[in-house]
Amino acid sequence: MTESVIWTAPESPARSARRMLEEMDEAECLRLISPGGVGRIAFTGRFGPMVLPVGYRLHEGTIVFLTTQDSPTNEDLRTGIAHAEYHVAFEIDDFDVAGRVGWSVMVQGSVHHVDSATERNSLLDAGIEVWPEGERQHFIRITPIHISGRRISQR
Repeated sequence: MTESVIWTAPESPARSARRMLEEMDEAECLRLISPGGVGRIAFTGRFGPMVLPVGYRLHEGTIVFLTTQDSPTNEDLRTGIAHAEYHVAFEIDDFDVAGRVGWSVMVQGSVHHVDSATERNSLLDAGIEVWPEGERQHFIRITPIHISGRRISQR
């Protein structure tokens, strides 16, 4: 008869601390994402589900980011129907992997391509940071329909 042995890693201080998962209200979610940074937009594109990182800013209650004219976020997020809304999810998070704590915020909403000069000019001063080289001149705005978040904290 063969005996099974199960090995478990020794408890480290980071592992032995008690962690709690808590739901955050919308106000706390907005506070956490308000500085802007990098988030991920999720949508169904022409080749199926896509998730892309983008530099964003929270501006006048909406998520705003810049892209190029020929990017998937510009081409795939157009319905071709006047005033039709394309729904997406946008996720922002911050984690301390070593400490096993952090938070995640999900914004679900509709996409609006900023095509008017007036609206574009109002967004130029929003301070959206773009990491890759090259010109990004097309603004996309996500108007939230639902905002939710969760936090893993140490107790």
